[in-house]
Amino acid sequence: MLENLQPAERIPQKLAPRPAVHFDGNEGAAVTPGYESQPENFDEFLIDAGLDPKDIEVIPPLRTSRWQQQKDGELVWLTSYRFTFRKRHSEIDLPLAVAASKKKAKPKPLSANSEKAVVVLWSDLQVGKVDIHGGLDSLIERVTETRLRLIQFIKKEKPSRVVFVDLGDTVENFTNKADQQQLYLNQASIMEQVDLATTMAYEAIRDVAALVPSVIYASVGSNHCQWRIGKQAVGKSTDDWGVFIGRQLARLAEATETKNLTFVEPNEWDESLAVDVFGDEYHVLGIVHGHQVRRPTDLVRWWRGQSFGQQPVAAATILCHGHFHHLSVEETGMTQYGQSRFRIGAPTLDNGSSWFRNISGEQATPGLAIFTLEKDKPFGGTVFKL
Repeated sequence: MLENLQPAERIPQKLAPRPAVHFDGNEGAAVTPGYESQPENFDEFLIDAGLDPKDIEVIPPLRTSRWQQQKDGELVWLTSYRFTFRKRHSEIDLPLAVAASKKKAKPKPLSANSEKAVVVLWSDLQVGKVDIHGGLDSLIERVTETRLRLIQFIKKEKPSRVVFVDLGDTVENFTNKADQQQLYLNQASIMEQVDLATTMAYEAIRDVAALVPSVIYASVGSNHCQWRIGKQAVGKSTDDWGVFIGRQLARLAEATETKNLTFVEPNEWDESLAVDVFGDEYHVLGIVHGHQVRRPTDLVRWWRGQSFGQQPVAAATILCHGHFHHLSVEETGMTQYGQSRFRIGAPTLDNGSSWFRNISGEQATPGLAIFTLEKDKPFGGTVFKL
């Protein structure tokens, strides 16, 4: 077995919130640690945060989170409080405030050693497919140009790590729903499809790994890559060409002694996984192809259900998926740190889907979605399409 290839570990959804205070000089928000009984006030908590309680006015309502914890061999209930606050009787001298903000608004440039990650959403190449954007030659040219733009972006951003996510449908295959169309308009056998898809992914991660200290390659199962007989999925969730390609890439990395590449895949009966980007549970990527639902917005409901059932993406702060062939970003829910959760749908790199264009009139240009994450800093929802 390969030492650098293993199923992704489950990241448990933590109920205990992380104490924090954010204050802009006039208004702020706070999350307290857990209390066994409700305190009379939050003076001590605010003092520890460097604020004078006499100058602070709490704005109702208070929100709470409760969980159980062991204490002296017994389970006790703890309660954390979330609240917003403002400075009492704040009178703002606007000209003075503007002048002061100009002095403060000098963000420090990010150094190459900063804890920063670039997430790459490699999605829906459907190698072998022929459609409105051409065939294999067009796909190879498009993916090559996109890879070069990706390298330029990484050279500019200088991240400390890259998470390269294969969101599935990497090959076109022959045994999906429209199997006769796949048989007629397909330029490659399944062996050729897998070989070319593996080559494209390897060239991309090889070039990325030459620029950054650490690269994580994650793959999940998908409908085009599933092992199917008579259009019906059979076998385990990881009996999948996309997962298989990830395993071949792991072998290539091992053979070439590329030490900064690691590979993760779902547990054998799971269709999703999670990656803790910085190992601190602040930015957790939930990864799934997306064929589990009919519409991209339905994935938020699916995500909620997975969280309730403590499934692999339960602790995710960002859900990444493909399948729907267009870029979409949706802000939803809240993390345990008081930040927004996001659903990010990746665009496709394939040659088009005329069947959908003909019935809906809609189409999207091919592209590669990427975004950056910084350690201990909220993600604001900015996604780039190369």
